Amino acid sequence: MDQKADDKKAKEQQAQPQQLKVKWDNSAMHSAYANVANVSGTREEIILFFGMNQAFNAEENEMTIQISNRVVMSPYVAKRLAGLLENVIKDYETKYGALDIK
Repeated sequence: MDQKADDKKAKEQQAQPQQLKVKWDNSAMHSAYANVANVSGTREEIILFFGMNQAFNAEENEMTIQISNRVVMSPYVAKRLAGLLENVIKDYETKYGALDIK
């Protein structure tokens, strides 16, 4: 290559954003199972609550949910999470069939 081609290639590489490599550190991760989830929010944050419904008596008029985890995030992160969940559910339904929620 000539000098002009080398300079052009170098400028193009500089103009392109560098690919960010993400390293997931799971050394402090904890896992929990939830069969109940709820969401609330304010202008500044979205809050996800996860817990367990351990009531087995359907005749009771009251149900107690033991909240085990709370995740607080910005609305921007919540919107990205919603998109990720939508894609994962679509893939799941493609493989295993539609999920009916009533």
